[in-house]
Amino acid sequence: MFRQYKLRNYSFPLVAAVVALSVIGIMVIGSAQQSSQTRQTFGLIIGVAVMLAISLFDYTVFVRMRWILFLVGCVLLVAVLLIGVNVGGATRWINIGVQFQPSDLMKMALIVFFAGYFQQYDAKLNTPKVLLGAIAIVAVPLFLIYREPDLSTTIVTALIFCVILFTAGLSWKIIVSLLAIAVPGAAIFLSIVLSPDQELIADYQRDRIMSWLRPMEYADEAYQQQNSIIAIGSGQLYGKGLNNNAVNSVKNGNFISEPQTDFIFAVAGEELGFAGCLAIVTLELIIAILCVRIGLRAREKCGMLICMGVGSLVLFQSTLNIGVTTGLMPNTGITLPFVSYGVTSLVTFCMQIGLVLNVGLQPRRIQTETDPARRRFRPTYLASG
Repeated sequence: MFRQYKLRNYSFPLVAAVVALSVIGIMVIGSAQQSSQTRQTFGLIIGVAVMLAISLFDYTVFVRMRWILFLVGCVLLVAVLLIGVNVGGATRWINIGVQFQPSDLMKMALIVFFAGYFQQYDAKLNTPKVLLGAIAIVAVPLFLIYREPDLSTTIVTALIFCVILFTAGLSWKIIVSLLAIAVPGAAIFLSIVLSPDQELIADYQRDRIMSWLRPMEYADEAYQQQNSIIAIGSGQLYGKGLNNNAVNSVKNGNFISEPQTDFIFAVAGEELGFAGCLAIVTLELIIAILCVRIGLRAREKCGMLICMGVGSLVLFQSTLNIGVTTGLMPNTGITLPFVSYGVTSLVTFCMQIGLVLNVGLQPRRIQTETDPARRRFRPTYLASG
């Protein structure tokens, strides 16, 4: 489980980026909802401790336990539908003394599961049996998450699966064939969804799409998103300052509901300005890039796939959250990694970063040998057994 690691292989920049982004999140959360700041601080302490512990724990142990992790995740998702806590019309949480969101844990379980699955069937990846088996497996949690309902998390989870599958070595012939079907299929789906008598998605989901396309006609549904855009723009370059009492503040006027979670970026834009928003976007991007870089140096495919999965999760979820708050995407509820309030989300993300750190501690071995013809050192990459 534990190995002898070399300190020079530890990605301290990744740890620093995670902590810095989380601290910014705690400050903005305190301004958005003071009562949540202490719990988020406690969550960061736990998250960092768990992240450091997992970073020293051989990630291949989790890969070997992938079926257990997957089944536990599915059981928790079923439990959400049976005994979950309903908040705002959606049942996404379980309360067992501590309230948490199983879909956050499921995203991590799926990344680990398919990292091991695609490594196991590496030579047969592009066969119908392996591909259809993977699709059947991922369809179970996707269906359970969608039924909560949580369309945004369903989309993000599906995208993560696609990234892992593509990175594992999916044939370009299959990719082109799928795109040839998916692109016109998406156009047809969108045209049906925009019809007033459609039954493919719930009415409130259609209203969110329509309010994004036609905010003037759907003013009530667009109210939240439009106020978010106003808040971000009003911050200008350096913002109005944290915990300000400005009477023209969108946050202080309660024009944004749940500002500490889904619309935390709007609070950051209003109080920290463009500079603060740029810092958040940059740190999210740095974390994603560092995960990918570590994955490229992984000693085996499953480690590389874990890093790609975690990096894509941070990138996709950040893009979706920021896209919603800035009006670039239809309104949907999803948190901003390491910034939004949510102890479960923060700790789960830290756990995944811990896995990435451990992958980085077990890089490919590099053996240098002299090339007499060119009189220089040539690196030879060997997979460690």
